[in-house]
Amino acid sequence: MKNLAVSRRYAKALILIGQEDGLAEHYNLELDSIVTLFDTQGDFEKALTNPLYNKNDRKKVLEAVLSATDLSAIMKSFLILLFDKGRIGFLREIASYYKDLADELKGVVKASIISATELSSEAIDKIKEALSKKTGKNIVLNVEQDPNLIGGVVTKLGDLVLDGSVKTQLINMRETLKKGESV
Repeated sequence: MKNLAVSRRYAKALILIGQEDGLAEHYNLELDSIVTLFDTQGDFEKALTNPLYNKNDRKKVLEAVLSATDLSAIMKSFLILLFDKGRIGFLREIASYYKDLADELKGVVKASIISATELSSEAIDKIKEALSKKTGKNIVLNVEQDPNLIGGVVTKLGDLVLDGSVKTQLINMRETLKKGESV
């Protein structure tokens, strides 16, 4: 939980800078490139995060790599700050949260739909359209299947969860019956 809070704090700070200088989307691309570098060069990430290596030597490695890139001065400073604060290991989480914030700036919201059965493309389009009307933003839908739901749909839009699954309705009904209340 602490890692998530730390990642959000750094992502929010960077997005504020991006809003001020109008380069929010550019920083998003730069963060993606650094995460890709970490993914393709696992030894590089280990060299930066392994406490068995001398911290000054690790910082020199980071500075040498950054000097060979065409990253913006802000991004280079941001990465050095992350390293100095011992947060470079959270870069993936920071980049992920930053991407969500950058999408929000562009008016794009991610939503997910979990259904018991496969939904038709028409049903998905109708749900997407309804969510778009409700929020006034463009919706990017992630559709999943979970046969354990029995029936119905669970929609997640940011922190909001709309649970219309039969499984949840049965659980609620059971709880009501346990309390001795009428249905």
